[in-house]
Amino acid sequence: MSHLALLEPIAQNTIAPAALDTDREGRFPRAALQALGASGLLGLVSAKAVGGLGGGLADAAAVVERIAQDCPSTAMVVCMHYAATVLIEKHGTEAVRREIAAGRHVSTLAWSEIGSRSHFWAPVGTAQRVSDGYRLDAQKSMVTSAGEADSYVWSSRPVAAEGASTLWLVSSRADGLSIPVRYDGLGLRGNASAPVTAQGVVVGEDAMLGADGAGADIMNGEELPVFASLIASASIGLMDGVLARVTAHLTRTRFAESDSSLADLPTIRAYLARARIRVDQARLLRDDTVAALAAGRPDAMLRVLEVKACAAEAALEVTDTAMRIGGGAAFRKDVGIERLFRDARAASVMAPTSDVLYDFIGRALCGLPLA
Repeated sequence: MSHLALLEPIAQNTIAPAALDTDREGRFPRAALQALGASGLLGLVSAKAVGGLGGGLADAAAVVERIAQDCPSTAMVVCMHYAATVLIEKHGTEAVRREIAAGRHVSTLAWSEIGSRSHFWAPVGTAQRVSDGYRLDAQKSMVTSAGEADSYVWSSRPVAAEGASTLWLVSSRADGLSIPVRYDGLGLRGNASAPVTAQGVVVGEDAMLGADGAGADIMNGEELPVFASLIASASIGLMDGVLARVTAHLTRTRFAESDSSLADLPTIRAYLARARIRVDQARLLRDDTVAALAAGRPDAMLRVLEVKACAAEAALEVTDTAMRIGGGAAFRKDVGIERLFRDARAASVMAPTSDVLYDFIGRALCGLPLA
């Protein structure tokens, strides 16, 4: 059975029915994660040698995209879990890898930090050698699945080595971790995003992921291609979702004095067509990015820099269009269009933001170093 075939009944029977309450109540999609775990999809990118499905980036992108059609909050949780898992697969312990593969362990990235802005590869939080391991202190500004995930792929300044950062795997139940305030914001209300503070958190010798000081290279070389492709996939799925909802509204809404519908208006059809083109452009770039990475093409990193910005900005335009042509119905929460409009705001301001990526792309085109 294909990965999407495994996902479809979960999307229809668990994720979609809960999407309205997930957003309205800011409820973490625990039931969806349990269903994804039981199906094996939480272990999608885990190696078959540890019990996972052995899927690649294209598989993960397809799963995130499909989930986002119904619930971008759930898609973001799964996106960050896959993003963390690819690093744990390369640098983590076999015990944790097996737990993830079995669907019993959810992880996430904890990189955004007060003081580092969009320069996620250069945190200001510290790591110090202590008698029983390493002590971590930091103020993470926003972590998806905060307090809900089982572990965080954490970043800090190096302990002793040269370099911008070091990565760690930190249990979410470690002493010294706290969540100072819960998120109550505009969109993605169900993914438990919140600041996380570490005060004197002690981790063991095996918690370091990669070498001391190698964090920036891992973040930009190993993680950024995965993260950018998956965030773009969430934006693409969201756009598909909003266009499906607004198209259904346009075709079923009839004028009282005739049998014609809103879809019979040429201006509305033109807006819808332009929105469809933007979705398909973003999907083609995402697919080409994944293909470039798989083939090791020289332009692969340029595609990585482009894909998140392209999809995030397209999602802003497409959801704006859906609100415009959906009319008053688009503002009703039960229709689902305004929820996706709000959720679409997040990707463009999620580090690296679209503006930072534009600078990176310009630097790459001019032959300048990215940082």
